[in-house]
Amino acid sequence: MKKFLLLVLITAAACIKSQAQFEQLKDSVVQLYGVVMTADSLQGIPAVSVVIKGQSRGTITNEQGVFSIVVLKGDKVEFTSVGFKARLIEIPKNLEGNQYSVIQLMVTDTVYLPATIIKPRPSREQFERDFVNTKVADDAIEIARKNNDESKRRALIASLPADGREAANFALRKNSQRYYYAGQAPPIGLLNPVAWADFIQAWKRGDFKNKN
Repeated sequence: MKKFLLLVLITAAACIKSQAQFEQLKDSVVQLYGVVMTADSLQGIPAVSVVIKGQSRGTITNEQGVFSIVVLKGDKVEFTSVGFKARLIEIPKNLEGNQYSVIQLMVTDTVYLPATIIKPRPSREQFERDFVNTKVADDAIEIARKNNDESKRRALIASLPADGREAANFALRKNSQRYYYAGQAPPIGLLNPVAWADFIQAWKRGDFKNKN
């Protein structure tokens, strides 16, 4: 019996709260209706989207441009249509009553398209000439083959800066060489046959030529 009375009291409290919320919401509900027309000729615009901004709720105008939708006080209503600039209105928060009518004028949105040049169809001789002289972009295999060329690799090495890993390895090698010969005289490069061989190869390649 006590559980039944408790359930009745909870249900009654919920009903009272719902009724109070309904009364509060009823004062803010507004029936918005009106007509959407062109600003220059005052002609009704059909199929204009009338959407409450920030919500997925709206409607469209009929063939005469007339619409009707339920909104709340303070809502923003957006009017959009292809070929016209969008318009936004706000329902007054201090509106007296629950009805609001508008006559919304839409201005034509002019869009200038780029000029189109119509040319005659090329002849067979022109097509063959342009087809033969058209430069086809290299595929991945051809690009890799060019990048693996020795002269191209030397040019890339000379022009591209070293990344962080290469710079760090170079610094470590320099420090290792300096620490290795610490306390003694380093070897003279003039007596190194490997260095002489590298010098001769560089001389044959033309690395020491004046590039200016």
